[in-house]
Amino acid sequence: MIKHLSRKLSMSVGKQRQIVPNLALTQNLTKDVWSLTNEAAAAAAHNAQNKGRDLINLGQGFFSYSPPAFVVEEAQKALDDAMVNQYSPTKGRMSLINSLIKQYSPLYNTQLQANNIQVTTGANEGILACLVGLLNPGDEVIVFEPFFDQYISNIQIPGGKVTYVPLHPPKEMSVRPTEGTEWTVDYDELRAAITPKTKALILNTPHNPVGKVFTREELLQIGQICVENNVVIISDEVYEHLYFTPEFTRVATLSPEIGQITLTIGSAGKSFAATGWRIGWIVSLNPELLEYASMAHTRICFASPSPLQEACANALPIALDNGYFKKMREEYIHKFNIFTRVFDELGLPYTKPEGTYFVLVDFSKVKIPEDYPFPEELRSKAKDFRISYWLINELGVVAIPPTEFYIKEHEKVAENLLRFAVCKTDDYLEGAVERLRLLKEHL
Repeated sequence: MIKHLSRKLSMSVGKQRQIVPNLALTQNLTKDVWSLTNEAAAAAAHNAQNKGRDLINLGQGFFSYSPPAFVVEEAQKALDDAMVNQYSPTKGRMSLINSLIKQYSPLYNTQLQANNIQVTTGANEGILACLVGLLNPGDEVIVFEPFFDQYISNIQIPGGKVTYVPLHPPKEMSVRPTEGTEWTVDYDELRAAITPKTKALILNTPHNPVGKVFTREELLQIGQICVENNVVIISDEVYEHLYFTPEFTRVATLSPEIGQITLTIGSAGKSFAATGWRIGWIVSLNPELLEYASMAHTRICFASPSPLQEACANALPIALDNGYFKKMREEYIHKFNIFTRVFDELGLPYTKPEGTYFVLVDFSKVKIPEDYPFPEELRSKAKDFRISYWLINELGVVAIPPTEFYIKEHEKVAENLLRFAVCKTDDYLEGAVERLRLLKEHL
């Protein structure tokens, strides 16, 4: 199609013209981790090892169960209202904005107003809107590594340049279970990464894929460095209700100065087990800063799905009043207790999850035959892609290789790790534990 269009253009101008698409989307056309994993799983479902048993998919972070009944009921009610099925205001439905004001005002210790909130079509679009609203070509954005892979294209699409600062892993990660606090930021490295072109820093807490919840002290250090250099903080807090530490600190609340440079991202999908709803939001104590993201949101998608906004608007106050979020945390602590016991039994180290629904497990002790028949397309990938492929084919368990969340030069840090998602029913996780016990034969 592109070649055909190119020929038509060359006829009109008298010489060959090549159409060059957006390089942020096309400069790396190798299959991403999601495609490779899903294709491997589809093929492995029919191999001899998996004959007579279902694959257990703990890869991509989608839920295996429905949102809570009160949330589904609000969605059904919203669909029955004719006007709720039409366009919403580009800033978001006032009903949802009011519910978000009710949720966040006590957390921010101030009475928020409508101009402190922007509803978005999912959290990812919210991050993209922040970046499109802020960046000019050549502006730089700092990202902690490992990172959620969507950050990178979201920075590059408006012409931004990514600067990577590592989260340093625990030194004994392959020897013993470790804590999220053992994944650390070197603040001198962070300061050195800032240049006159640095426009923003993306922070993710609770952190995917590590499961780390940044401490108050860590966030204060990062926030003060950003204030000193006038660097905007885009704080991805989509797992804000999934923390298992005594407290969850929101960077925007640490000081008035930090609050003025922070855009915070939230997600109904993560909060209500409804990732397909695509309802997110941005909260900022600085309405002028938020307005840049709002302008970008208007150009990206104009407005977000009205019935699902209305459902969230009515479900949030119920969740705040009925203890839903506290119960959800308790349920996830139970899920992690179910799942991680198999690694305790096998002596496979992991980072104890402080938040999110992910856990990183070290597979250094697992022996995979050197002559195992891996597909050619994995030869150029890091070792964790081959571990993942072997696990799918031999045990029928799907996990994600986390070197996808590193640049090539740093992927050795995670080459023996796999990321598992526990946003599944308890019986599904029990089945995963039974299957993973088969690893004992390969240690």
